[in-house]
Amino acid sequence: MILDKEALFSDDQAVTADAASTNVIDLGVARDIGKGMPVPLLIQVTEDFDNLTSLKVLVQVDDNEGFSSATVAAETGAILLADLKEGYQFPLAYVPNGVDERYVRLNYDVTGTAPTSGKVTAGLTLGNQASF
Repeated sequence: MILDKEALFSDDQAVTADAASTNVIDLGVARDIGKGMPVPLLIQVTEDFDNLTSLKVLVQVDDNEGFSSATVAAETGAILLADLKEGYQFPLAYVPNGVDERYVRLNYDVTGTAPTSGKVTAGLTLGNQASF
C-alpha cells in the first residue's frame, strides 16, 4: 500500500484515551467522496495495545474544522484487546458512502482502562495490501 502524508489521519499516533486523529482531511468543498470507485482507507495498529478492553474507530465528518457538529459516517465496531497487535488492520477498508461534508477525521473510542501503549497509522491509500 502507498500512503501520502497529505492523506494521513494518524501517523504512528499514540492512542492512550479517547481522541481524534492528529490530522483532518479538508476536501475543499462538501461532496460525497464515497461514490464511484471505492476510496481505500487503511487503519492499522503499529504498536501493540495494553490495558484497554476494546477500541472502536469512527469516521467523522463536519462542515467546520473544529468538528463542533460532527456526524459519524461509519465505525468499525469494538475491536478486542487480544486483536490489537502490531499489523492488525481495522475492518473498514473503504471510505463509506455519505462522507458528504468538507472535513473528515477519525475518532478513537477507548473502552476500559486507558492504555499506556498502542499506536495507529491511518489514511487514504491507493490500495490496501491484503493481510494474510
